[in-house]
Formats: sequence, C-alpha cells, structure tokens
Amino acid sequence: MFAVIKTGGKQYKVAAEDRITVMSVPGEPGDAVAIENVLMLVDGSSTTIGAPFVQGASVNAEIIEHTRGPKVIAFKKRRRKNSKRKRGHRQDLTVIRITGITGAA
Repeated sequence: MFAVIKTGGKQYKVAAEDRITVMSVPGEPGDAVAIENVLMLVDGSSTTIGAPFVQGASVNAEIIEHTRGPKVIAFKKRRRKNSKRKRGHRQDLTVIRITGITGAA
C-alpha cells in the first residue's frame, strides 16, 4: 500500500516505514503528525484518486529531526556597473518517518 501526499508545495510517494525530508513541519522530534492532503491511494489492485484529495484518507508520520538544507548562493552581477550582490540561503527541513496510511482504497 502506498499513497501520494502533498506537503510544503511538493508531492511525495510514500509507503509505511519510509523516511522523507519535507519542508519545515511544526512540532518537536518524537511528535506524531497527520497529513490529510492525500492525492492518491493505492492498495493492491484498487486505486483511489482524489479530486483534489481523497476523502477520509490520511497519512500518519512521526517527526525524526529538524535540519537545514545545503547552502544555496544567489549571486547577481550587473556588468559594467560595478554592482554585485551575494546572498546565501539555507532552507529549514524536517525529516519524518511514515508510520501508517489510513483510508478506504
């Protein structure tokens, strides 16, 4: 059984016991999180596709840790103007472990 969920503006294909890195989720490590935005649910040969979400389906997860992504450098240079700008950015991320998928498929 697997599901396609939407969190943080991105879509992820998840199954039980998967570890995924998503955009920052509020909570402390060890907390349980329920993700209600299930786009598709597949259980063996039956497939349920939501419009836009599957009614009554949710994915249960546990927060493992909060981390940060790699540093991304945004460098802008305007030629012949003696003008440049260098900015760095690190995205806040959360590592979660999928504990179960609930919902009728």
